[in-house]
Amino acid sequence: MVVRNDDMTNMNRPRDPRSKSLRHRRRGAGTDGVRFEDREEAGRRLAAVLAAEVGDDVVVVGLPRGGVPVAAVVADELDAPLDIIVVRKLGVPHQPELGMGAIGEGGVRVLNREILTAAAVTAQELADVETRERAELDRRADAYRAGRPPLPIEGRTVVIVDDGIATGSTARAACEVARANGAQRVVLAVPVAPQDWTSRLADAADAFIAVATPEPFYGVGRFYRDFGQTTDEEVIRLLGTSVGGHRRGASEAVGARREPVAIGVAAHRVEGDLVVPDNATGVVIFAHGSGSSRHSPRNRFVAEVLNDGGLATLLFDLLTPSEEVDRTAVFDIELLGRRLRAATDWVRNDSGLAPLPIGYFGASTGAAAALQAAAASDAGVSSIVSRGGRPDLAGAALADVMAPTLLIVGGLDHVVLDLNRQAQARLRCPSRLEVVPGATHLFEEPGTLVAAAETARDWFQQTLTA
Repeated sequence: MVVRNDDMTNMNRPRDPRSKSLRHRRRGAGTDGVRFEDREEAGRRLAAVLAAEVGDDVVVVGLPRGGVPVAAVVADELDAPLDIIVVRKLGVPHQPELGMGAIGEGGVRVLNREILTAAAVTAQELADVETRERAELDRRADAYRAGRPPLPIEGRTVVIVDDGIATGSTARAACEVARANGAQRVVLAVPVAPQDWTSRLADAADAFIAVATPEPFYGVGRFYRDFGQTTDEEVIRLLGTSVGGHRRGASEAVGARREPVAIGVAAHRVEGDLVVPDNATGVVIFAHGSGSSRHSPRNRFVAEVLNDGGLATLLFDLLTPSEEVDRTAVFDIELLGRRLRAATDWVRNDSGLAPLPIGYFGASTGAAAALQAAAASDAGVSSIVSRGGRPDLAGAALADVMAPTLLIVGGLDHVVLDLNRQAQARLRCPSRLEVVPGATHLFEEPGTLVAAAETARDWFQQTLTA
């Protein structure tokens, strides 16, 4: 669905002074029940629609956090620079999921007067919420940009991308930020939105683009199969792969070889993703935890950090799709260890990878699988890292591990931290326990996953070639 605001005469609301007439054209509109596999696929489909609608002098702007992975793909496809506009919803004090407005960088504030009145929000309550959210907005803007100034957008077309539109208050605030910074044309683009979204936001942008506008609309997340939370670290990583104002392509960002692979395990085949930077000094095989997969955003973030450090990575699914729903298989450490050894054999049989030393990176139950696989006498594993792992589940195999082992645990993950201490006491190999202050089990707190990933990178660089 493409709506241009330079032709908005059929909209029953005050005309934007930039508007001239109405032209309404649909493209790629979805049907009820439309689904995107994940934000990456949504970005590709959105970029296909945008390609015919925008010119060359374009800046793509994502709305953190969920909009940034979509925007990153759009920027790649359009060969455009990527930036962010940080906005924060203002939630009703006693019902924070209900937005009474939004704020944006540069002092922008958008209020929904109907909700303010209906919820009887006082001026003081509004001020308190805004003060709290403004502090969080400033913190996130500083963290995401890591000292980089915003990209200049004056006189340019700005494409504002989110993973979907619900109420539209944050999108409106982002559009106002872009206007305030001199954007010549503002395009609001999303994979999915309600059918009435353009009437709600008629004066906010010059053009509105959606891949699908299904009816009924039950919320953005319902139209994605994978709508996992986007982490601060993923936003930082995506913005950090910008070179000279443009995002690097995948091959440029991570090296010469990047491909999906299929690995035979017993009578099954499992899928994997292989990345080999130029002049790689080692290869790290990932073992994800229960309820996760090779698509885990946290493990993928760690893999990117390792790739930037000159290490090849293999992320693969330890179980087949049918096995993943079997809770017995999910916690079968011996089975997971055998799958990891099969992946290790696959690496050794690959001519490009065979000369490289091998390391294991395990998370949650995957850490126990990594330790058990490494305990075999012919394992030939040079280094192991566990992030938020359960090494205790490796049992008696702990005493047979010879590879140097690093255990990374969040300082606030008290139960798992205690289990790691007990497991370390049973290890006979060189080992270290690294505690990341302020981190809980999933390392969701700002900066904690970055610290864990960089610690893992340094450990592998030191031990794989030792």
